[in-house]
Amino acid sequence: MAGQHDDVARIDAALARRIVDGDRAAEAELCRRMLPRVHVWGLKHLRDEAAALDLGQHVMMTVLEALRGDRVAELDRLGAYVLGVCKHTVMALRRGEHRRSGLLEQFGAPPGETYIEARAIDRRQLAKCFDALPARARTLLALTFFAEAPSEVIARELATTVGNVRVLRHRALSELLRCMEACA
Repeated sequence: MAGQHDDVARIDAALARRIVDGDRAAEAELCRRMLPRVHVWGLKHLRDEAAALDLGQHVMMTVLEALRGDRVAELDRLGAYVLGVCKHTVMALRRGEHRRSGLLEQFGAPPGETYIEARAIDRRQLAKCFDALPARARTLLALTFFAEAPSEVIARELATTVGNVRVLRHRALSELLRCMEACA
């Protein structure tokens, strides 16, 4: 069994090195290999199919961006790195949910709107509209709302200024809203 694990780790590390070198085909192969593992982990810890799928997309996006930027220190331990990204993402998600529920409990929903109404969104349409955004806009929104990263972190990740992050976020949200309204 240890030999099989070593083979998997060796193949993952080789793919990671190719990604660092700019090989896009290696990215697709790594996703094909890693997504099922992340999905199973997500199902176990989140107990929700949609949440596990979302987790897989976010984790793979984060991992690929880190590999592209040569920010993964130990490529031979890529599986452990991916697991760490999974754990941190879920912790951030839970912190955000806890913070939101506390704010809603303390202040209530905005006038004329209930919490349930605010969540009544066609998630499939939202996913389609989100996927239609340019990659940079998707990354920015995922870092903002899913990972709840501060603007400074997002600015470093996107190689831009904090002020530009606000402008890009506004444009991405406007585009997303236009798409959702067009389909309503």
